Amino acid sequence: MKTFTSNLRLFWQGALLSYVALFHWFRPATYAASKIFMPLAQMFFFVYLGTFATSPENAAFYIIGNAIQITAVSGIFGVTMSVGGERESGTLPYLFGTPANRIVTFFGRAFMHVLDGMLGVVIAFIWGVILFRLDLSHTSLPALGLVIFITTLSTCAMGLLLGCLSLITVNVMFINNFVYFALLIFSGANVPIAKFPQIMQAVSWALPLTRGIAAARLLVGGAGLGEVSSLLWGELGIGLLYGLLGYFLFAWFEVQAKRRGTLEVF
Repeated sequence: MKTFTSNLRLFWQGALLSYVALFHWFRPATYAASKIFMPLAQMFFFVYLGTFATSPENAAFYIIGNAIQITAVSGIFGVTMSVGGERESGTLPYLFGTPANRIVTFFGRAFMHVLDGMLGVVIAFIWGVILFRLDLSHTSLPALGLVIFITTLSTCAMGLLLGCLSLITVNVMFINNFVYFALLIFSGANVPIAKFPQIMQAVSWALPLTRGIAAARLLVGGAGLGEVSSLLWGELGIGLLYGLLGYFLFAWFEVQAKRRGTLEVF
């Protein structure tokens, strides 16, 4: 019981402090603006572009896709920098020098970003309802909330993997931006996956977000939770896979860095 309590405290303190350290230079007003206006800007761009290219009746397709895709901002950029920032700030040797539970330490880095990512998605949906008249009258809101939660988890799991890659590269922002825009394309947020070539469809279903966006669209269309359960289980499985890959890479990096004596430069 004492070990469980210690790990729980470590998880919470590590999650909170890493999140605060990442955004300590933000003023509250700046942070609020980034959470409120960034979803609005992305939605304006893609909703108007998509409806102009197709039809105004397709607005809900772009609203839902981009609302869910907003979670990638926290999942990709936030989580990656929470892990990779340890090396840049010079705290990586202290992290590896402690006897703390590595699983708790590693996955705790994503906790606050899961909450942050969910908040961004909710704000995006609010914009969709207020400005674009998105109809949620036939939607099970608890089911939609579960979709948002699971999709954010899987996206943050990919962020953990990218965070570990950032420990062995100096160009982490290039990787972050590449993956973010790849998700914007391949997730089906703005282009129906059925219109992709087969090889692109295979890539789409191997990434987070894809199943979450599809499930959200079905729920808004009036489907029940049972009808999207297979998509949610798939999304959860993809997230688990990326999270485990990230953890094993993190453990491998620690072993190799200690062996070579290069904790700060791999």
